[in-house]
Amino acid sequence: YPRKTNPLLAKEDVISFRNVYSCGTATATSVPCMFSNMPRNRFNVNDAKYSENMLDLIQQAGFEVLWRENDDGCKGVCNRVPNEDMVKTNDIRYCDGQSCFDEVLVENLEEYLANVKKDAFIVLHTIGSHGPTYYKRYPDSFRKFTPTCDTAEIQKCTREEIVNTYDNTILYTDFVVSRAIGILKKFPHLESGLLYVSDHGESLGEKTDMYLHGTPYEIAPEEQKKVPMILWMSDNMKKFDHLDYSCIAKKAEENTFSHDNIFHTILALMEIRSKTYDKSLDMFAPCRLE
Repeated sequence: YPRKTNPLLAKEDVISFRNVYSCGTATATSVPCMFSNMPRNRFNVNDAKYSENMLDLIQQAGFEVLWRENDDGCKGVCNRVPNEDMVKTNDIRYCDGQSCFDEVLVENLEEYLANVKKDAFIVLHTIGSHGPTYYKRYPDSFRKFTPTCDTAEIQKCTREEIVNTYDNTILYTDFVVSRAIGILKKFPHLESGLLYVSDHGESLGEKTDMYLHGTPYEIAPEEQKKVPMILWMSDNMKKFDHLDYSCIAKKAEENTFSHDNIFHTILALMEIRSKTYDKSLDMFAPCRLE
């Protein structure tokens, strides 16, 4: 992409997975699917409510689990684990009473990590680039690409204004994710890692006059199904989990992955043994040095 929308992550030792596909085109499907052991072709949202998900398994394995919410709820995924609704904190630095900037998710995170007594798994559920109110997703200091579309009625804006506003949301997400990595770096003794993945993409009028998301999967354009996935690992995680980081980078460049891979990859990374684990879906399996 010609625009520098990830200036901070570009300076980090991160791996960007080039070809990753979502389970759905809307949060209500993709989030539960991402944490389920069911692949997209067998996943059912209603069944997921009554099934153990990845967070349940991680908690049962003795991990301290925390879900921090800044979108429209965890869609049942965090019902049985400790969770915090960041919008309810109404922190005036980030929130307006109805929604918050994603920076609220990293608030007190350093303090939390400083007091962690056992293995921990934290989910930061960002509101990210959720439309149509793209202009509400970032503070004024991130209004770099102009003119912007400062209304929910995006049909009143030009395509250029919509794309500019969307790109500003990406610029801000870059800042939030790099801040989270910066916090993890303050604890070099921990085996820490961060995996960022979007639940769905967004149409910005690329080929047709289609905007936003939520189109039925079978007919949805590529832009709604192809998602970013970014990995960062501390030196301790690479070393003690016996992972060849350059091998993962190579696979990320060459292979196609999807939300189907996340459950199995995370379980193995957390060293949790489960009958539900499928090695063929573990993205890091070919890159383990053991």
